[in-house]
Amino acid sequence: MQPFKRSWVPTSPGRGQPRPTWRLGIDIGGTFTDFVFIDTRTGKIHTEKRLTTADDPARSVFEGINTLLEATGATVADISTFVHGTTLAINAVIERKGARTGLLTTMGFSDTIELGRETRYDLYDLKLRFPVPLVGRQLRKEVKERIGPRGDVLTPIDPDDVLEHTRALVEQDRIESLAVCFLHSYLNPEHERAAKQAIARTFPDLPVSISSEVTPSVREYERTSTVVVNAYVQPVVAGYLGRIESWLATRGLRGSFLLMTSSGGTISSATARALPVRLLESGPVAGMQMASLLASLRSDRNVLAFDMGGTTSKGYVVVAGEAEKTYQWEIARVHEFKVGSGLPIQSPAMKLVEIGSGGGSIAAIDRRGVLQVGPRSSGASPGPACYGSGGVAPTITDANVLLGFLGAESFLGGRMRLQTERAAGAIDEALGKPLGLGTLEAAWGIHEMANEDISRAFRIHAAERGIDVGGFTMIAFGGAGPLHAVRVAQKLRMRRVVVPLRAGVFSALGLLTAPIAFDVASTRRTYVSALTTEEIARHFTPLEDVAMQFVLKTGLPRGQVKISRELEVRYFGQGHEVVVKLPRRAGVTPEMIASLFHKAYQRTYQTTIKLDYELEVMNWRVELVGPNPRIELRQEQHESGDPVAKGTRLAHFNGPGRGVRAMVFDRSQLHVGQTVSGPAIVEEVESSLVIPPGHAAVVDPWLNLVIDLDQASGQHGV
Repeated sequence: MQPFKRSWVPTSPGRGQPRPTWRLGIDIGGTFTDFVFIDTRTGKIHTEKRLTTADDPARSVFEGINTLLEATGATVADISTFVHGTTLAINAVIERKGARTGLLTTMGFSDTIELGRETRYDLYDLKLRFPVPLVGRQLRKEVKERIGPRGDVLTPIDPDDVLEHTRALVEQDRIESLAVCFLHSYLNPEHERAAKQAIARTFPDLPVSISSEVTPSVREYERTSTVVVNAYVQPVVAGYLGRIESWLATRGLRGSFLLMTSSGGTISSATARALPVRLLESGPVAGMQMASLLASLRSDRNVLAFDMGGTTSKGYVVVAGEAEKTYQWEIARVHEFKVGSGLPIQSPAMKLVEIGSGGGSIAAIDRRGVLQVGPRSSGASPGPACYGSGGVAPTITDANVLLGFLGAESFLGGRMRLQTERAAGAIDEALGKPLGLGTLEAAWGIHEMANEDISRAFRIHAAERGIDVGGFTMIAFGGAGPLHAVRVAQKLRMRRVVVPLRAGVFSALGLLTAPIAFDVASTRRTYVSALTTEEIARHFTPLEDVAMQFVLKTGLPRGQVKISRELEVRYFGQGHEVVVKLPRRAGVTPEMIASLFHKAYQRTYQTTIKLDYELEVMNWRVELVGPNPRIELRQEQHESGDPVAKGTRLAHFNGPGRGVRAMVFDRSQLHVGQTVSGPAIVEEVESSLVIPPGHAAVVDPWLNLVIDLDQASGQHGV
């Protein structure tokens, strides 16, 4: 690999001081924290993987940084850019460990967050459950104020009324954070701003989130839910970031500290403190973005990125080289695959699917007496039984070590010995004996159930977009992704699996390829036919000004920012919009918008019918993006000769009782052009690739391991 090419420097070193030359990416997962440390002078990459310290995630971050600094001789002052991805925000919501949060609403609207859209996500479930609101009924207060549907003031706000309710929430209910969401504030934020100012004067230490700053867009329920989530995680995120920044500052950091967002860009820590809702999918998105970059490099146009870590698996589809974003999504669903069963979020994000199947996912017998894997996870502590850290429940990792897919002596490069006897005991006790199965039979059941759950989730996700991933290329990464990649790809009838170098820390590497970016949207309803070219430009100007302020906080020069504009358009009377991407050139006309809408509508709904209705613009959206910090993967020279195995291991590729001796290879010893034929296992410090019998992996010019399934025997066996 060659060095990153930086096109800008966030800070200038003092006179006589050398310029910082290291870039650091850290991705905190539910089980492991991953580190990538790159010397931009030489291109040398150092990696680290540590168990996440769940009680205090910052501790594993500090320990990992210290280990890298000791190994390289660098200091914190040598770091030019530190990019961080974290699951801290979303885990706080899922585990209900956020701040005690209050909510101020317009008189008569305190139950919006609980009523939702009054729709049933499953018509035939007579015991339908919805997620419990993050703010209980007693912590919601109604304020006497009213903005009309055109943005006009119907009832002026009374600051004393706001303070009376806030005082009760703070002094009697002991809230730690406050959300404010008034009716139609996306059109006129005057009342929300007045409330925030009044509260700041009287309660300066109380974090306050207002919807007109978090998500100034139409739809009351989604807007309320989003600002509540922002307020709920704000103290948690602010406290964590404060500790990280303090630690870095005392050690002389002169570079920039950036956070990855759910939409694939990076923002300053100040922005992350104010808008932590933007960090919900912070970690997973980095890997997906890196997969898109790798796909482009390899000229793979249709790709399914598959990331399997210790807690979850994620999937992301790229079609014809185009990645897709979403602006309405859900978290903490009651039912994993049922849209409408979670907490709605109105914020930009890459459109991915997530399922509770990771290496630490717990296998158990459900109430029907059937094997179930996940979504509960053993996490980093106590972890899988084979870790020997106190875990007693069987997990996917326990199954994989018993099946021979993981080496007990070589896990994490030999730094962590897995205890197979504990894995066997946990599986026997929880599954084998109750189900009348042998140890390997139960282990195989766990492994296959995970593969089936993951492939089903990906199949549903693709089908919802009108896509069949059969014939696509899978890019597999994460600590457990390469272990399951071939089997999952077979079930989805994909044609190829690509496993990149350093797959186990791929997301941390992806953090260092993300550009600085910020997205702002606002609702302004109008007919397309009523617009003029001048009005279109005028509507976007204030949004660009707001977004630019957030981008400039990172230190990025204004001249290096590119602006993208989008509209959310629908036929008048429809309930959902289609995103229309506008050309970057000036002079956009209504006719151009209509033409782009019909093309986008056809792609979305697979129909060529044009309805005889007016087109209505709902939301105006801009995204400001800086230059991509590039990583150039050098094409290595082809080397002749067969790879040399470091040993063999009994592995069960086709079920219990059918174990075969698999060749075990050290990935660092493989060269371009070499072929590894299955049955084989290729071990890397951070992950392992399983190559079943009848398949072969070839090392491509960028050191990826490529398995062409359509050229293998038993290509679609399940």
